[in-house]
Amino acid sequence: MSGTKDFPMKIAVLGSTGSIGSSALSLAYAFKDKIEVVALSGHSKLSVLADQIRCFKPGLVAVPGENAREYLLSKLNGSGASPQIVLGPEGLVEAAVSSGADTVLSAIVGAAGLRPTFAAIKKGLKVALANKESLVLGGELIMPLADGLLSPVDSEHSAIFQALGGKLKNPELKKIILTASGGPFYGLTIKDLKEVTVEKALKHPTWSMGPKITCDSATLMNKGLEVIEAHHLFGLSYDKIEIVVHPGSHIHSLCEFIDGSILAQLGPTDMRLAISYALSHPLRWPLLDLKDRLPEVAKGPYQPRDFSDFEPISLSKSLEFYPPDRMTFPALALAEAAGQAGGTAPAILNGANEEAVAAFLAGLIPFTGISATVAHALDAIPTEPLTSIDQALDVNDQAREQASQYIRSRTP
Repeated sequence: MSGTKDFPMKIAVLGSTGSIGSSALSLAYAFKDKIEVVALSGHSKLSVLADQIRCFKPGLVAVPGENAREYLLSKLNGSGASPQIVLGPEGLVEAAVSSGADTVLSAIVGAAGLRPTFAAIKKGLKVALANKESLVLGGELIMPLADGLLSPVDSEHSAIFQALGGKLKNPELKKIILTASGGPFYGLTIKDLKEVTVEKALKHPTWSMGPKITCDSATLMNKGLEVIEAHHLFGLSYDKIEIVVHPGSHIHSLCEFIDGSILAQLGPTDMRLAISYALSHPLRWPLLDLKDRLPEVAKGPYQPRDFSDFEPISLSKSLEFYPPDRMTFPALALAEAAGQAGGTAPAILNGANEEAVAAFLAGLIPFTGISATVAHALDAIPTEPLTSIDQALDVNDQAREQASQYIRSRTP
């Protein structure tokens, strides 16, 4: 992922039917001279995946199981697309490392993204990382192997990456400041949060994302996971990672240097910016004419920030910052503590949170029950030194089961 690499890059898009994967494929359509799609993976939106296969004709596709494979075959019959279809977790690894890809976009949601991400890094492939759980669970094992291979896709980490000129390390960096939108509930009380509905939790004020990450944003758990990710990506201790709530979402994050200078990255709230920079750096691709490169049915127009439309007063309000409220949103403090503990603590945090969010979305627990469930799992499961990817995934599963038991014990 440098300005001197040969194009087109051969890319495997893991999680291609999600918001990040779909955005990446719109870039692949717009920049056919720079991106060749050689592998895709999808989980539940199989009709969308079939459309993507017909459009890009990858050589390899990963799906969950045999039923999904049969469905795709029926949808692709007569289309001229005939990819090799591989199954399950092993199929995801195959899509990453056996498809001929030189670059892997890891955009699977949750712990399922860890194994293919690690396999790609271990093989020496470039990885554009949108699966933060890979570093949350396995950062201690991945980063020693990832020199020059890893580029962040999360908007906040991309902002830091861009401010550092497409690098992950800078000895003159004093601290980083991650911005948080605050989600839809910032400013509410704990009493208010007890009445939160799933519908309200999924209405993010700024970003269009999947239900899991949108819910994590509402609890501020997403920001806590991003703190752990930033610690591994940029090699900074936790006391050098600050969080500010910035509801306007104009500034995606900031770097403070040892001379007191602060560099902030501003841009559209459109993940295609972060994805394209992860793939293209240190070059930038001409996204401002993206709408002219895409068909009408593709993901909507790319809208740059236009500060000429702001009145002075509204601009001031748009650039306001607030401290995070860790008392009302305890998920953030839980994540920070797990990150500082290290070892398997982040895997416990992640597994319990995945189970708790799923339970909330299913209507089994209240919104405030998410953090309570995570806190219980962190107390119940001892933390150990991290020694392998298998161990991280096993602990993640143990935490899910612990969380599930806790939820069942409190469900009428």
